[in-house]
Amino acid sequence: QVQLVESGGGLVQAGGSQRLSCAASGRPFSNYAMGWFRQAPGKEREFVAGISRSGGRTNYSDSVKGRFTISRDNTKNTVYLQMNSLKPEDTAVYYCAATAILYTTVVVTTVDYGHWGQGTQVTVSS
Repeated sequence: QVQLVESGGGLVQAGGSQRLSCAASGRPFSNYAMGWFRQAPGKEREFVAGISRSGGRTNYSDSVKGRFTISRDNTKNTVYLQMNSLKPEDTAVYYCAATAILYTTVVVTTVDYGHWGQGTQVTVSS
């Protein structure tokens, strides 16, 4: 079982930047593909970005493509989400997720990920 702990959330002004981190423990980190999801009040949890085990493949939702970058450091057991040009509609609780299943693509649905962090709040003020 892998444990995931997110950090880096907080309040930021529109147009600003923020970097989220997710530290993993408990299992070899390189055995997991990783994803970031977010959930705004009253809305379903949605895919934001994903990255393969080696970091060689990434995938982004259309709403963040070009503004957010996912990366990972397997030596530090950490996945990152760099968020630039933030908008008020990016306000949400951001969750880190992991899957040990070897998919051929970077998967984008919540059911594909078996492990979740507790979430970190990101609030973008206008």
